[in-house]
Amino acid sequence: MNDVSNAPLKAELLAVALEAADRAAALLRDGRPADLGVAATKTSSIDVVTEMDIASEKLITGFLADRRPYDGVLGEEGASSDGTSGVRWVIDPLDGTVNYLYGLPSWAVSIAAEIDGEAAVGVVAAPMRGETYRAVLGEGAFAGDRRLRVRPAPAPDQALIGTGFGYLTARRAAQAEVLRSLLPEVRDIRRGGSAAIDLCDVACGRLDGYYERGLNPWDYAAGALIAREAGAVTGGRPGDPVSTELTVAAPQGLFEPLQARLEELGAWHD
Repeated sequence: MNDVSNAPLKAELLAVALEAADRAAALLRDGRPADLGVAATKTSSIDVVTEMDIASEKLITGFLADRRPYDGVLGEEGASSDGTSGVRWVIDPLDGTVNYLYGLPSWAVSIAAEIDGEAAVGVVAAPMRGETYRAVLGEGAFAGDRRLRVRPAPAPDQALIGTGFGYLTARRAAQAEVLRSLLPEVRDIRRGGSAAIDLCDVACGRLDGYYERGLNPWDYAAGALIAREAGAVTGGRPGDPVSTELTVAAPQGLFEPLQARLEELGAWHD
């Protein structure tokens, strides 16, 4: 994946991802209706989809079909197609939908490109922050011209940790129990409402670490790559990669005790 022969392909994928994310972010920022409401629900009555989620995914998939017609696609709002090129796009057209619905600024467009199943390019556009984060495998992570680096690992009791919660009642209750035990052991907890932004905040050093159960590939594909390229360690349960079961990101030295404590607390089950 990191050999020189892949460099032109990764450069092309990055350019496509940046343009697609920029177009979708502009649509979401400038086209939000004043009377925006819920178009549908998914796992529960509070797991919402708006017309703008759907419009953003349609814009992105149409753009990709024009620029990269032989690639596969996996999108949160249902876009799914097999490709023949060895490249698959993993898309969250609006990460932080509830924030967007309420007019809160922490939402983003997340686009990753995988080559032969491995994340090679990640872009997260957060227009209300005026920032777009990007990473290419083996080439570092950036926001504009600024190279991103995680904070040096603090002691766990000095760590600012981000997390998020699911939408099913039983899962939320289990997550609250984990939080109840973990909160007294760390500096503080933040819940931003966008997994993609939380992972980028680890990359930027705005959070020391992050964990969440129940994420899907479109939630973490781009952000986890950006965090890793900024120096974070990412994983799931001990010995496992990032997955829907559990996602953890932190610098080496904090990742290990955080992951171990989450395992003790059963953060990986409902």
